[in-house]
Amino acid sequence: MSRASRILIAAVVAGLPAVFPALAKTPAKDGQTPGASKRKSPPVPAKKLFKAVKVGAAMKPASIGYYTRGCLAGAEQLAANGSTWQAMRLSRNRHWGHPITISVIKRLSADAKKYDGWPGLLVGDISMPRGGPMPPSHASHQVGLDADIWLTPMPNRRLSRRERERLSATFMLTSDQLSVNREVWTSAHVRLIKRVASYREVERVLVHPAIKKELCAKAGKDRRWLGKVRPVRGHNYHFHIRLRCPPGQAGCRFQKPVIGNDGCGKELDRWYKWLHARLKPRPKRPQTKPRVRRKPRPPITLADMPAACRKVLAADGRLVVPKPHPALRPSAAKK
Repeated sequence: MSRASRILIAAVVAGLPAVFPALAKTPAKDGQTPGASKRKSPPVPAKKLFKAVKVGAAMKPASIGYYTRGCLAGAEQLAANGSTWQAMRLSRNRHWGHPITISVIKRLSADAKKYDGWPGLLVGDISMPRGGPMPPSHASHQVGLDADIWLTPMPNRRLSRRERERLSATFMLTSDQLSVNREVWTSAHVRLIKRVASYREVERVLVHPAIKKELCAKAGKDRRWLGKVRPVRGHNYHFHIRLRCPPGQAGCRFQKPVIGNDGCGKELDRWYKWLHARLKPRPKRPQTKPRVRRKPRPPITLADMPAACRKVLAADGRLVVPKPHPALRPSAAKK
């Protein structure tokens, strides 16, 4: 970690406005005592703090908090290259995960090649070195238990670093996004997703509704795995693996497990109702009032996260963990 990054993290975690005096005070107006007019400096978004740390925390592996609000201790980094996988977008430094997640990815890559005719995995985002909010496109991927796997098979050669930054994953749907594109979708895709959904550690597999529909049609007699495959928007270039909380980690908050049928009935029908509605042109309505834009949601700050994430963020052996800022004391901090 660079010296500048350590200073930034130490200052924000400590809540020391003295490090940033320009943000702590405003110039005095005429007739006022200098320093009497003050304003609080805006809190630094947690995503900036976690992005600044380039290596994992040397701690016992632990997923802390929830998939969309938490952090990761003792992360393991997926190697850029394996015999049955290649990591993509290396510049992002997002191939860190809980050791169980890394193990599942490696196992899937080997099993899929051996049993399913899949040449190897192209691995997208997992988590940052210490988890946390990931700018700009992900809400989850914060505790090292989520991973994106491209639906593009790994080529039979090692990709260059430049190719890994520029190569685009294959869009798997027709132009109306109501079904899979038969020119690129194969039975091997079905076998790959079935395999990962069958793993005990996997809680959910997220795919586009059109992909879910295709899986429902081609699943055959064994449909036990289909309930884990959940339709969501996007996910038309890749599928998203979500693991359950590892055993014995009380600080990891479980997502409600998938219980019930295969998800190929009413739930999928609702998604298709929404997809068809998107294709219809919207009637133009006369604008009588100026459009009011919604204010963007405030970014997640360290005060919004589990208290243990402060230790994870500072645990590199070179930062002195300061006393919590009043906003981060147990009465205010999220447990």
